Amino acid sequence: MAAGLSAPTVVAKPFRCIQATHLLHKPLPTSLLLLPPIPRQNYNLFLRGGLVPRKTRFAVCFVLEDTKQTAAAPVAHVESGEEEEEVIVGDVKDRILMTPRAAERLARKRSERFTYLVAAVMSSLGITSMAVMAVYYRFHWQMEGGEVPLSEMLGTFALSVGAAVGMEFWARWAHKALWHASLWHMHESHHRPREGPFELNDVFAIINAVPAILLLAYGFFNKGLMPGLCFGAGLGITVFGMAYMFVHDGLVHKRFPVGPIANVPYFRRVAAAHQLHHSEKFDGVPYGLFLGPKELEEVGGMEELEKEISRRIKSYKGLL
Repeated sequence: MAAGLSAPTVVAKPFRCIQATHLLHKPLPTSLLLLPPIPRQNYNLFLRGGLVPRKTRFAVCFVLEDTKQTAAAPVAHVESGEEEEEVIVGDVKDRILMTPRAAERLARKRSERFTYLVAAVMSSLGITSMAVMAVYYRFHWQMEGGEVPLSEMLGTFALSVGAAVGMEFWARWAHKALWHASLWHMHESHHRPREGPFELNDVFAIINAVPAILLLAYGFFNKGLMPGLCFGAGLGITVFGMAYMFVHDGLVHKRFPVGPIANVPYFRRVAAAHQLHHSEKFDGVPYGLFLGPKELEEVGGMEELEKEISRRIKSYKGLL
């Protein structure tokens, strides 16, 4: 409940006036206090009808909000052509003016996010389970003779880490030298508004998956140090691809929710840095993803990076 002084003008919300003899020249009739809230369109008639004394200068009004109304779903009053429609949008705390076409786009966007989320979860679970099983059975098969292939195990682990890190540098080079050059006709779909859950740029993920599958298959079905190194390289590429999907597609471009990943400070910096790539404030820098903040530091973009981080944090809190 809020109290205030107001002149007898048009009032948007229902109100009730309480008699204040020290402010009014003429007391209000008792019947006036029992009147229901006055509709806005009848308020001028109400004044002209003589129900309110002409000499009134001020009135103490208390604005009463109906708690039952606030508990209901909000209604957005919109215009569609010549007709007016009411569209219920969001939860109680959101009141959005939205046309039916905008509501349809919002529903389609949510459907696209859900579709990509299902694809991301299924692919992640499938790839992770197959990778774990492949590692287990490969070393179990290698140790059937009772000897521990220590060199192969160390080589597999080293190449897994090395390939994951090396993919960041490969992606940075390919992004600048290929995707923004001769392959721009494919990558351009990533820099334009997306129609549907997928885009032509997603083909690059499949292209990178092909060598990973071949390396994993060769390392799985063969014994020795070299097959072990190939197996590790395939694992490293796979791990990088999954991390890239969650951070780039999920966190940066919000193609699906990523949960607690959004609260990791370093990932916030990575997301903000990649957003600056799309703004082209530094001629496309950064072209890498996970080392994007380092690239911006080299071109003097740290101030813009901090501004983008603050903007994304405010935007994220606004959705809560």
